[in-house]
Amino acid sequence: MNFDTIIHNCTIITVNPEFDIFEDGVICIKDGRLEQIEKNAHDNVLPGAKKIIDAKGGIVMPGFVNTHTHLPMTLFRGLADDLPLHVWLNEHIFPAEKKYINPESVRSGTLLACAEMILSGTTTCCDGYFLEDIVAKGVNDSGMRAILGQGVIDFPAPGIEDPLQNIRNAVEYAGKWLDVSPTITPAIFCHSPYTCCTKTLKDAKAAANAKDLVFQIHVAETKDEQKRIQSEHRMTPVQYLDSIGILDYNTLLVHCVWIDDGDIEIIAKQNAKISHNPESNMKLAAGIAPIVRCLQAGITVGLGTDGCASNNNLDLFQEMDSAAKLHKVASHDPTVMDAKSVIIMATIGGAKAIGLDNEIGSIEVGKQADLIIIDTDKPHLTPLYNPVSHIVYAAQGSDVRDVLVAGKILMRNRKLLTLDLDGILEKVNKISKLIRSNSFIP
Repeated sequence: MNFDTIIHNCTIITVNPEFDIFEDGVICIKDGRLEQIEKNAHDNVLPGAKKIIDAKGGIVMPGFVNTHTHLPMTLFRGLADDLPLHVWLNEHIFPAEKKYINPESVRSGTLLACAEMILSGTTTCCDGYFLEDIVAKGVNDSGMRAILGQGVIDFPAPGIEDPLQNIRNAVEYAGKWLDVSPTITPAIFCHSPYTCCTKTLKDAKAAANAKDLVFQIHVAETKDEQKRIQSEHRMTPVQYLDSIGILDYNTLLVHCVWIDDGDIEIIAKQNAKISHNPESNMKLAAGIAPIVRCLQAGITVGLGTDGCASNNNLDLFQEMDSAAKLHKVASHDPTVMDAKSVIIMATIGGAKAIGLDNEIGSIEVGKQADLIIIDTDKPHLTPLYNPVSHIVYAAQGSDVRDVLVAGKILMRNRKLLTLDLDGILEKVNKISKLIRSNSFIP
């Protein structure tokens, strides 16, 4: 059989159910899917292929899945740091969005985000923002895979001046992108329980359910939110959302910092999923989500970066390192959140959290060829005793050499093949000069 692409001379971290690791591996790709995976094949003659990639002894693993992003917010990276969430949002981010978020800026910010993610090994993201049709076009042009949610909120937002039209707009957007691109899947994103009323939440969820779409929502991110919902509804945020029918297998709960054992039991029972964003939670001093207990309860947890305005990057290597160390120090237990568990969250766990685990997230025959090749011939990766440990505690986004999505090469030898990086940087820098001239920077 002639394959489209063969990758050889590599260590393969499969992240399959057995978490097999193959040395001297060979991966064969045909029609965008993983057709054949061999181990200890260094003495074998390679099959025929249109393209052969020598990994040069590096690591091949599934591309990372970033389960929570606001892609255009790369425009606000470092805009207003070291502030409380409500001050950061209401006095800086929301005013900046109102003035500077438009179709042109959204496209530029999205393309910048895609470049950053590809360069650091992320092949799939789950996004929630406004003007999401523009976001979808940008992500589609980059070649990345994505779940992209049109934002819904109870006050005027970019692209929708009348909040009463937010759900209608989301439904129209979803209808436009459903089954159009093999790598783009629409979704609906309600900002939070405190910016969306009960009717908005129920109507948005019903709209998502009608098309079997992922429904995303920020939940229990801060102590103030927890107190506010408790005061208004006499329930925790999770209990409130469950009481109005929001929680099910297609619901992605983002943050979940201020949840208790009862909330965890509800999330597990309803088979809802969680996106864990440790760096954003730390930076905004929101708190530490009880993710270890969530995993013990059988809840599917993916890893997310949040937007660049509150992180300030989209690098899942850094996120993995932070997640592992944060939970160790919080629990005073060096054995929790081990490297294997963190890699699972960044790959197959993230894929399951957004409903794509049958297609991506692990290296298994029949799945999409969403892969990254990591160059291990670096001082900070030498010597290499345990590749899993290295990925979490030593590797960096800049160590990713090649990136493939559905078998298509998006980056080869650190060069982006689907995006004009110089052009993107030029446009974003022009936009940043306008933002810098305003008073949004404290």
